[in-house]
Amino acid sequence: MNDIELRQNIIDELEFEPAVDAANIGVAVDKGVVSLSGHVGSYAEKLAAEKAVKRVKGVRAIAEGLKVRFADDKKTHDDEIARRALNILEWSAVAPKGRIIVKVQDGWVTLSGEVDWQHQRIGAEQLVRRLSGIQGLLNAITLKPHVEPRDVKDRIEGALRRSAHIQAEQIHVVVEDGRAVTLEGSVHDWQERDAVERAAWSVPGVSRVVDRLSIMG
Repeated sequence: MNDIELRQNIIDELEFEPAVDAANIGVAVDKGVVSLSGHVGSYAEKLAAEKAVKRVKGVRAIAEGLKVRFADDKKTHDDEIARRALNILEWSAVAPKGRIIVKVQDGWVTLSGEVDWQHQRIGAEQLVRRLSGIQGLLNAITLKPHVEPRDVKDRIEGALRRSAHIQAEQIHVVVEDGRAVTLEGSVHDWQERDAVERAAWSVPGVSRVVDRLSIMG
């Protein structure tokens, strides 16, 4: 597929996605690398646009330059965003209460603190990023080292081999300090890439995953 065909497929997918207003989104493609420009009405819409692009076959990488632009009457003050974020985290059972710190500056939310599991870290991010009025979100929550497995590499490779969605022979796993994991190699699409990351995070003791996987052309 050439870049012209890929660009049209991406435009069609953005227009097909009901959570996205594609009217103000620009798309450029160079050798499978997609650049998005323009603006959207919310951070949730920005994430939906990126997810839609990842679904298109042939997309190898994304340079995401979309801006969130609110109407004047929809702008939300930082203190109100912070209160909403704290409330939604308190009400939810996803993350331990009192363990996550919320900071908001110019609409950008930073989550910090320490939790026990990766699903708690991701769950907190998913809850907060749905809030209206935010420009973006940085997840700086760390994981508490509660186990020190000696066979992290073997357990990750075993999880990769068991997955029906992963070609394990294409993936190289590097483990440093027993808990920091780097993934190298190539995958067929974004879904396989996400599956590899999930497999790495599923092993107890993993505190960080660096994704250096490339999408096959």
